[in-house]
Amino acid sequence: MDVLRILDDLNTLVVDKPKHFGPITWGLDKDEISMQITKIRASLPNEVKAAAATVRDAEQIMARAKEDASKTTDAAQKESERIVAEARKEAERLIEQARLQQEHMIGESEILKLSKAQSEEVRNAAEREATVMRRGAESYARDVLSQLEGVVGKVMTTIERGKQEMTRPELPAQAVVREKEKVRA
Repeated sequence: MDVLRILDDLNTLVVDKPKHFGPITWGLDKDEISMQITKIRASLPNEVKAAAATVRDAEQIMARAKEDASKTTDAAQKESERIVAEARKEAERLIEQARLQQEHMIGESEILKLSKAQSEEVRNAAEREATVMRRGAESYARDVLSQLEGVVGKVMTTIERGKQEMTRPELPAQAVVREKEKVRA
């Protein structure tokens, strides 16, 4: 829990918005309570304040990571849609070309069977090419999302490590060194 945030909430409840019953405040001395809250804040170890700052930083990093993930996802989606649209256009162009070629060949009665076979082959090739292009676009989008998942995973790992560092108990040797530093100061 964020001790500083709790102190702010306590200050708001007791000093800024105390409970009143008519003109009577429930026996609270706002100035005394405010002074006590200030003393508590001043007596908190620097590690608590640093931990609160680390938590705020981690929250900001997470917010930026989510924003970056959203932007990357949007960009990948747009790119895949563009690739699919291009594949469709190319497929339509190839199909139209095959249809025109087929019509031209139909005019020549001797090679009618050959033209039908060739046009079907071109149409099948166009459909295969469109399928390959669509799969490529989907693969690209999947790769981008996988990379994004890796980045977000690294950020989450860093945050977890930071939390663990904050909750790790201080070693006795470190406590002695800190006490000596306090005495010297």
